[in-house]
Order: sequence, then C-alpha cells, then structure tokens
Amino acid sequence: MGGRPVRRFRELSAVRPPTDTRIVLRRAVVLGGSIAGLLAARVLSDHATEVIVLERDDPDARGPRPGVPQGTQVHVLLNGGRVQLDRWFSGFSDSLLADGAVLSKDDAIRMYVDGVLKVPVADGIVSASRPFLESRVRTRTLALGNVRLLRARACGLTFGPDRVTGVRYTGDGDAADRIAELPADLVVDAMGRSSRLGDWLEEAGWPRPPMRRVGIDLGYATASFRRDGAPLDVSTVQAIVQPGRERRPGVSVLTAVEDGRWSILLSGFADDRPTRDPEEFRARCQRLPPVFAWVADNCPMIGSVVTYRQADSRRRDFHAVRRLPAGLVAVGDAVASFNPVYGQGMSSATLHASCLSAYLRSSPSFSEPAHDYFALVRLVVDAAWQTSTTNDLALPHVTGPYPRGFRLAHRISDLILRASVTDAEVNHRFIQVTHMRAHPNTLIRPGLLLRALRARRAAGTAEHSDPTA
Repeated sequence: MGGRPVRRFRELSAVRPPTDTRIVLRRAVVLGGSIAGLLAARVLSDHATEVIVLERDDPDARGPRPGVPQGTQVHVLLNGGRVQLDRWFSGFSDSLLADGAVLSKDDAIRMYVDGVLKVPVADGIVSASRPFLESRVRTRTLALGNVRLLRARACGLTFGPDRVTGVRYTGDGDAADRIAELPADLVVDAMGRSSRLGDWLEEAGWPRPPMRRVGIDLGYATASFRRDGAPLDVSTVQAIVQPGRERRPGVSVLTAVEDGRWSILLSGFADDRPTRDPEEFRARCQRLPPVFAWVADNCPMIGSVVTYRQADSRRRDFHAVRRLPAGLVAVGDAVASFNPVYGQGMSSATLHASCLSAYLRSSPSFSEPAHDYFALVRLVVDAAWQTSTTNDLALPHVTGPYPRGFRLAHRISDLILRASVTDAEVNHRFIQVTHMRAHPNTLIRPGLLLRALRARRAAGTAEHSDPTA
C-alpha cells in the first residue's frame, strides 16, 4: 500500500552523500541565502563550476535576519533534517553540539498529548536558535571553493525563447539603484513563502504555478529564560493540545538552546493567539505540563516576548504546470510552507536539496523544463502537507478546503496519535514520520493500524477500570 512513495522517500532520505556526482553546469545562481538556498548551493557545488548565492541581508550581521521574520522563534532540528545536514556537511551535528547546541534524546525528551505523558522516544532532537544554525550552514557552504555570496536583491529573471537565462538584480550600497544581469545555466528560487517568481513568470508570458492555501490563523510567541543552575532532567518538552471541550488547541515547546538559555514557544489560533504580555505568557504556561510554569516562574526572562503570526499554510504546485521554462527550479518555502509549530520547514528544505541532487545526478537535459525535479519535490511536499494539514483541518475555526478522504485520514491520524501515547512501537513509527525520516504511508499499513487499535482499546480499558476493584 503506497509502496512506491515509501521507497522513493526512503531513497531521498539517504544517510550517505552521493558518490556519482559530476560537473554538468557552468554557473548556477541561487536566489536567497536561507537554509534552503544554502543547501541548494551545497548540492550545486558538486555539479556546477561556479555557484553564486544572491542574498539581500548582511551575512555577517548578528541575530535574526530581516528576511526571516520568524527567526526569533523557537527552532528545533528534527531527526530527518539532522541526518540530511550530516549527509551534506560531514560532522555537522557534532560541530553544532561543540559550539553549544543541545541534543535531547531518550528521557531528556518529554512529549504530552492533552496533558498525558507519552512513552519515551529514541530519536534525538537538536535545539538551537535559527541564527545559530543558519550561520553555521552558511559558513560551511561558503567554505566550498566554487561557492560565493553576492550581497544583492533579485528583481527579475532574463529569458530566452524557452528557458531562463539569468537573473536581474540590484546591488548593495551605491549600486542599489542600478540593475545588473547575471547569466546562469540554472536558477534556483529560494526566496521563501513571499517569492515573486510567479509574478516574474507571468510577466514573461509563462503560467504561474497554482497555489493552494489552508487558512490557519496561527499566532505564536517565544520567550527566552536563563538556564543557569536549573535542576531539571529534561531538555526538550512538547505539549500537544487537541481540539476538545474546554481545551484550547495548540502546540507548545520548551527546549534548551545555546548560551545557557531555555526557549519556550506557545501557540494558539484565531482569538486565542498569544500576546507580547509577559504575565499573559506565564499564565498560559500554567495550563501546560508543570515544567513550563516552573521555568517561566523560576528562571529570569531574557529580553521580551516576541510574537509571529501566520495566516495560512501554502504550496505552489509546480508539478501541475505543463509549460515551464527550462533552467529553473525552486526549493524550501518558495515551494511550500507549512504550519511552523510542527517544525517541518528546515527538514523539508534539507530533503529538497536531496531532490535536487537526485535530479542533477540523473543526466537531465537542461534544455527541457525540470519536471522530474518537481515530481520529486512533490513527494516531499505531499508528505509534510499531509501530516500538517490533516491536523489543521480538524481545528474548529478552519473551514477547508477539505481534500477527498479527509474524514478517514483524520480518524487514522487521531488513532495513531492517541495510540502513540502508550505504545512504544506505534510511537516510534509516528516519530519517524513527524521527524521526516519516513513517508506517512508507513502509518497506514494494516499491521500498524491493528496494533494502534489494540493499544487504544487497552488504554480505554485502563482508563475506565476501577482501581479499588
């Protein structure tokens, strides 16, 4: 059942770097120095004589970049993303930990569903701030001999009769008012969820990729606290609250990060979005597992509460466009951005790099559109989209659009989630999917569904049994 997507996803999630690479391009240009863009540049370094990354933000600036408005929020590196970063940069995880990032595993991770503690998980989670992680990806990428960063803002593309031939850009400082052109054999859109690629294509007479949206009206807030001397035996805590009577749905995360800090992220939807008020933040922590309130009440807050709002999840379906110019691909949020509380963004970007690598190693014709690449990316996008939107579409304030088979998909998703609270094997399979190490179709295998049903029946019997009998 669903065997081909499962196998293909497993191939894209390979641990070892490819050995069958060769130079097939003269110059590749990446629009955007995000994690997705930097990973694309890393892959391209195996296949292009020269790789240029166009980035408008100062790469040497400390702290979050203006181009990443959610950069101040909690970021965790799911196991799938960590594996891929180690694939493309040997020893990357070890270097993160050596520099101060925190690895949570085994009993140091606690996950709750509606206040009930789940069985332990074995997969590790690396926690660090977004600027900390991104700066190290940038350093490793720009250390490659054929990759360089150009401080500039992309403002359009140049076209031939049937392909993209380069990029139009404005420079930095005194050159900000002058438009220059940069020829390229391949252009990679890594401009994020606000990418203007669709506008540029349409202006040049090409169809824009159709966009799908799911309105989630999400708001979340992050606060940092000093971790010095805190007598806690955990380093990452996740609390999932499902829709239900007198429950306010959301996902909250507490995690240890670099520089001896705790970061707490609280999320809410519609009228229940968190604010910047520190007292309101602490009050919300009281509704969660006790460790949230303990940190919020006993550890000094560093700085202020920062908030972020995201109206929707969105995806651009490049695979559905029959007429595309050659010499063009897209990665990261420029293809799809999901509800960020599930932490899929960075791990999806690493898998998009894997898709690009597989495409470039397949001896493609660069005079033809990159349909094979977008078919691979669709597999990754579908997996993350299915995981996140199945949960989001069950929220009371979300009104669709509902895909065919949604009710059944949600019932299965709810069954697996609730069975994962008490059954270690179901939880392992669930974490493999949510951490983007396995395709969601692995959760609908008959044996696992039967095990989940038995786990729920056993849990229901325990919940309703009389302990004094």
